[in-house]
Amino acid sequence: MTQTADDLVFIAAIAGAHGVKGECKVKSFAGEPEAAFSYGAFRDADGAVLLTPKSWRPVKDGFIVRFAENLTRDQAQALKGTRLHIPRAALPALEDNEFYHADLIGLKVQALDGSDMGTLRAIHDFGSGDLLEITGTPDRNGSWMLPFTRDFVPHISIGDGVITIDPPEEVGSKAEEEAGE
Repeated sequence: MTQTADDLVFIAAIAGAHGVKGECKVKSFAGEPEAAFSYGAFRDADGAVLLTPKSWRPVKDGFIVRFAENLTRDQAQALKGTRLHIPRAALPALEDNEFYHADLIGLKVQALDGSDMGTLRAIHDFGSGDLLEITGTPDRNGSWMLPFTRDFVPHISIGDGVITIDPPEEVGSKAEEEAGE
């Protein structure tokens, strides 16, 4: 059974072949990285079953995964860059004020006063906590980062498609300077 794109969550990606027995190196984007392999078969972006993890072991920057489909090395290498999805229904229920990153990407970002601050482009973790990458404001070129903490992000409404932020003063003053130029 295939799933619709709204029912799927991007959870991992194939980084390339490993060894000569058809194993793949896989990068997990799950909150608990090893959990990505416990949700059943991986699907493509259209929802069709693509690969079923059979066994996995952690390595630096990912996992070495053997799939039930018994790939050759060439087949495994050809899958490099493939995005792996799982059905949203396979994921555990969320607590209040918890969100899947996939649900936040693309949401409108606004300041406390309702002014447009851009669109959430990505969420990064470089080791010291999540950072929001915000882009697309009318008075800014490129993108900028904001810590994903309660102080800076006091409210998220997925239903309304809005993330409300309380940016540091220098962000607001820079926007005002650029708008006045």
